[in-house]
Amino acid sequence: MSSQSKTQSQAQSITAFQAEILAGIPNELPPYPSLDPSANRAPKRPAILNADEEILAVKNALRYFPTHLHEILALEFAQELRQYGRIYAYRYMPTYPLYARPIDAYPGQSQQAKAIMLMLHNNLDPQVAQHPLELITYGGTGTVFQNWAQYRLCMQYLAQMTDEQTLVLYSGHPLGLFPSSANAPRVIVTNGMMIPNYSSRNDYDRFAALGVTSYGQMTAGSFMYIGPQGIVHGTTITLLNAARKYLQLPKDQDLGGILWVTAGLGGMSGAQPKAADIVNAVSITAEINPKALLKRHAQGWVKKYSDNVDQVIDWALEAKAKKEGGSIAYLGNVVDLWERLVERNIKVELGSDQTSLHNPYLGGYYPVGLSLAQSNQMMVEQPEQYALLVQESIRRHFKAIHTMVERLGMYFWDYGNAFLLEASRANAQGILKANGQFVYPSYVEDLMGPMCFDYGFGPFRWVCTSGSDEDLTQTDLIALGVLEEQLKEADEEITQQIQDNILWIKEAKSHQLVVGSKARILYADRIGRMRIALALNQAIKNGKISAPIVLGRDHHDVSGTDSPYRETSNIYDGSRFTADMAVHNFVGDSFRGATWVSLHNGGGVGWGEVINGGFGLVLDGSDQAEKRAESMLCWDVSNGLARRAWAGNVEAQYAIKQAMKHQPQMQVTMGFKADEGLIEKCFKSI
Repeated sequence: MSSQSKTQSQAQSITAFQAEILAGIPNELPPYPSLDPSANRAPKRPAILNADEEILAVKNALRYFPTHLHEILALEFAQELRQYGRIYAYRYMPTYPLYARPIDAYPGQSQQAKAIMLMLHNNLDPQVAQHPLELITYGGTGTVFQNWAQYRLCMQYLAQMTDEQTLVLYSGHPLGLFPSSANAPRVIVTNGMMIPNYSSRNDYDRFAALGVTSYGQMTAGSFMYIGPQGIVHGTTITLLNAARKYLQLPKDQDLGGILWVTAGLGGMSGAQPKAADIVNAVSITAEINPKALLKRHAQGWVKKYSDNVDQVIDWALEAKAKKEGGSIAYLGNVVDLWERLVERNIKVELGSDQTSLHNPYLGGYYPVGLSLAQSNQMMVEQPEQYALLVQESIRRHFKAIHTMVERLGMYFWDYGNAFLLEASRANAQGILKANGQFVYPSYVEDLMGPMCFDYGFGPFRWVCTSGSDEDLTQTDLIALGVLEEQLKEADEEITQQIQDNILWIKEAKSHQLVVGSKARILYADRIGRMRIALALNQAIKNGKISAPIVLGRDHHDVSGTDSPYRETSNIYDGSRFTADMAVHNFVGDSFRGATWVSLHNGGGVGWGEVINGGFGLVLDGSDQAEKRAESMLCWDVSNGLARRAWAGNVEAQYAIKQAMKHQPQMQVTMGFKADEGLIEKCFKSI
């Protein structure tokens, strides 16, 4: 094909792509698509609706479609509900491939809306998403939309909207476009916001099956997931700080000769083995799903794998002896791996777990002794017996880890995936200390909280909407320059964090972290985020960067999430079970200039266990974008610092005082420290 013919073909393809978006839900029945047989499919959900509720679920789904199509679609949706436990409306999957195109490929009147479409496509890209046919990005249940009709309608609204309209999404349902202002968010997203007494796991299963709520996880329902890279940096920092704190590793030394054992390549992608490679540790990551494992191996996130547990252990020992890094995956159940390590008396320095235990009975955790297929069948057909097997497996899982800790001195941390919470619910022996607390810490409680979040450092990220490698390289250089200048003036309290970030951004390109959109993540603090944002906006204005940039962050951050067993696990004033911080974060970001904001029930530790908020902010080189970035990013971090300082966290008290020096208009309520001995004495005297 000549270059002219190729250009014409691409133009026609873009035109067809744009036309399908603008058409929304077609008035006539589209042909049923051929579903990719190689796709990693979500497991069937339990059939928990009664006969009346099944009818209601189909009625709810049919609301998106003209009535002359209902006779065909009603049967189709009833079959989907019975077969999958959900109505996905597969017939309405788009005919074009899903991936993040350059921003100019999207139709629309609003550049901000086009950026949101790009991010939405990145979340559904099969190279990024865990279960793309079911609109699940990660975590087993992290849903972008409930069904493909919602997707089509949302894309149509985004293509139609102006900069004086706002699209409202209720758990994936596009409520509609409403008049607002240029300063308002273009999209407001909520997911799973339930009346508290109706927020149990059983409630979720029922209401999700009815099509009236969804589980947005964190960045899935916020259109801000950037693939495995989004988790790698935090995992890298966690590994480094665990080795520094518990193995007395010097701050400038890599983890050569250290073995880390963990699990999960599906819901949390390939972040763990890649992080181990970056710091030169040896890692073994167990994964029972071959499609998930092979996907990460093909993408380079795992170097080698085997379904022979002894082969995997032997490989790790060889690399450990040579002090060489090596990302190894075990295709099998993590309990078999841990129990074999115990049998062979293998020295493991670091241990954790990232199975999707927020969803233990519906595919987030697979019990030892059953194959993947057997588990997927049993969880639907014999849910009560299956739950008992899961709990027995968790008890064995915990026992093996506990043995490794007590016998060989391994350091274990809960990776915020509800492992310890579910082990306690399964009545694992030895899970609690005498004071009722878990015997092992959450990694936020022990590592990331006091070392990062309390100082304002968290997973800041950006996406180049041009899709250009050159633009991404330029953003790396800009961020590096900001960090190097920040280091010159930094107090001793935060120099290590900045040095770790400088090393990360220098090496990011060489580690080939990009999957999907041209994105980067960086654990920046309040002042770092603001300065990087302003520098990026200036580069767009000057033409050094060719197209707008989307700023965002993981919800797993300083102030985005209230989660008593993860993000706020190091809050000790009794308020860690409250959710004021996350709600105020969402509201405050919205009127300080965010392009879109989101608020979710549920996250990495499960439905009903956490409230979390996120944002997206489009930088377009304008003066208005600069003002929005400075105002919003300051609040987005300072909100959490102020709450953590009020709770008595010394590191946060330092950080918020620095923020007040920098921002004279900020006045934060600071608490006085009480003497516990004095209080005890008072009670004894009564």
